[in-house]
Amino acid sequence: MIPMFKVAMSERAPAAVADVLASGHIGQGAKVDEFEDALRSRVGNPRLATVNSGTAGLQLALRLAAAEGGEVLSTPLTFVATNWAIMAAGLRIRWVDVDPCTLNADLDDLASKVSADTAAIMLVHWAGYPIDLARVTAIAEECERRHGRRPVIIEDCAQAWGATYAGLPLGNHGNLAVYSFQAVKHITCGDGGLVVFPDDDSLRRGRLMRWFGLDRDPGAAPRPEQNIAEWGLKFHMNDISAAIGLANLEGAEERVRRHRANAAYFDRELKDVQGLELTTPVPGSEPSYWVYPVKVKRRDDFVARLGAAGIAAGHVDPRNDRHAASAAFAETLPKLDAVHDQIVCLPVGWWLSEQDREHIVNTIKAGW
Repeated sequence: MIPMFKVAMSERAPAAVADVLASGHIGQGAKVDEFEDALRSRVGNPRLATVNSGTAGLQLALRLAAAEGGEVLSTPLTFVATNWAIMAAGLRIRWVDVDPCTLNADLDDLASKVSADTAAIMLVHWAGYPIDLARVTAIAEECERRHGRRPVIIEDCAQAWGATYAGLPLGNHGNLAVYSFQAVKHITCGDGGLVVFPDDDSLRRGRLMRWFGLDRDPGAAPRPEQNIAEWGLKFHMNDISAAIGLANLEGAEERVRRHRANAAYFDRELKDVQGLELTTPVPGSEPSYWVYPVKVKRRDDFVARLGAAGIAAGHVDPRNDRHAASAAFAETLPKLDAVHDQIVCLPVGWWLSEQDREHIVNTIKAGW
C-alpha cells in the first residue's frame, strides 16, 4: 500500500536521544534552547517558543488573543484540534464557510461575519496551502474601524511547515502562528509544536505561560520567590523531543521540496481528468503540500478504486461542525455542503517514488 503518511525519522535521532538520556537532564534545557535557535533561522523570526504539541500552541495563542472572552471565527474543514482548542479556552466558535476552489476559509463569508464580538480569527493553512493573509489583515483592520476592536489573527500552520506567502515563511506576517511537530508532519519531534509571536510583549507572556507563568530564563529569581502575574499551564517542550526535532530538521527542506515536486507532477497529469477537479493555491503563495486534496465525483467509488490498487486515499479532516461536541455552534454553510463529500486527499509525500507517482496517476486516469 502506498501510504498517505509516513514518519520522517533521521538515522541520527536515536543517538541524539541517547545523549539526552545519559546527560541526566531530560526536561526543558539546553537541547530546547538549541532547537529554538535552529528554528529561528529556518522560520526567519526570532520571536518564538517551542511547546509540547501544536494543540498546546493553539491554546496558548488563544490565551494571548482572547483573555476577555468572545467569539472566534474558524473553519470547520480542519483537524478537530483547531476548534477543540477554542472550546477549551471557553470561547465561542463562529463557523466560516469554505472556498470551494482553495478549500480554505471563504474570505467573503469571513468578512461578513466579523463583528464587535470577534475576539480572534483562527486561520488554517489546510493541507499546507496558505490562505490569503493580506485579505485577512484587511478584514481585521476594517473590523477595527467599524467596531473599535481588531480581532487577533491566529494562523494554524500545523500542516504547513515550509509553506510561504508573499515570499516569506508563515510566521512572518504580523500574526500569532502555530506549527505542529506531530508524528507525520514535515518535521517531527515525536510530538511537539512551535508558537511564533508578532511582538516582544506576546513573546514574553507566551514564554511565561508555557510553564505555569514561572520565569525559567537564566538570571530569573528562584521559583519560590517569584510572584506569578499571569497563570499558565504545562505546555513546554522537553530535551528528548528537542533532540528528535534537531535531528529531523536537517532534512526538512529536502522533504518539502519533494512534496512540491510530487504536487507539480500531479498538477500536470491530473488537470484534464474528467470527474476530478484540482485545488487552487492562492496567488503569491507556495504550498508545502502535506497532502494533495482534489474534488471528485462519486468519491466512494474513487477511494475504493485507489484502495484496490494499493493506494491510500480518503478525507483526512472531515468537517468539525457535524460533531455532537460542537452542535451548539451550528451554522448554515452552503459552500462546504456542496464540496465536502467530494474531497479526497492523495499521498504526495517525500516517500513517493517515480513509479508510485505514475501508478497513482495511471490508476486515476483509468477511471472509477
